[in-house]
Amino acid sequence: MPFEVPPLPYPYDALEPYIDKQTMELHHDKHHQAYVDNANAGLANTSYANASVEEVLTNLDKIPEEVRMKVRNNAGGHYNHTLFWQMMKPGGGGEPSGALAEAINATFGSFAQFKEQFKAAAVGHFGSGWAWLVHDGSGLKIVTTPNQDNPISQGMTPLLGVDVWEHAYYLKYQNRRPEYVDNWWNTVNWEFVAQRFSAV
Repeated sequence: MPFEVPPLPYPYDALEPYIDKQTMELHHDKHHQAYVDNANAGLANTSYANASVEEVLTNLDKIPEEVRMKVRNNAGGHYNHTLFWQMMKPGGGGEPSGALAEAINATFGSFAQFKEQFKAAAVGHFGSGWAWLVHDGSGLKIVTTPNQDNPISQGMTPLLGVDVWEHAYYLKYQNRRPEYVDNWWNTVNWEFVAQRFSAV
């Protein structure tokens, strides 16, 4: 079955004042839709036309070479954004609890140190891409990916990600990526992140 854009799990203005309504409308309805349309077009005549997006992204070397980059970029965009909408929620933010909090503290020293390192990765990433908290099979790690690549393609499980493409923040923040990342923390859905961590 071809990919579809999932409904946004909250109103477009629900993440105000941190992420503005117009950005959410364009990001979800236009950018995400374009990734879905292009991914479906790229996969249409392949044996992966009805595969899950996870299956596609973990088998990119089996996608026909003539459409592989198109599929990599656009199926990646679909998967990244499907996660991103769920990684945020109205009234989010704060700190994680339970096993996830313990793992973050054990790996990074404290939640504050984790936030500092994660922000540095997000702000320091050159050009378009994402910063991620992942589980790499042995523990937690912060990584960045260019464009719409996802850590799943390298065998890692994405737990939390922030979109640092300019379309994710430019209407409100212009070139102030650090301010966007600082405010984005107030939207994080730690319950969703914890569910992903507990499933690793």
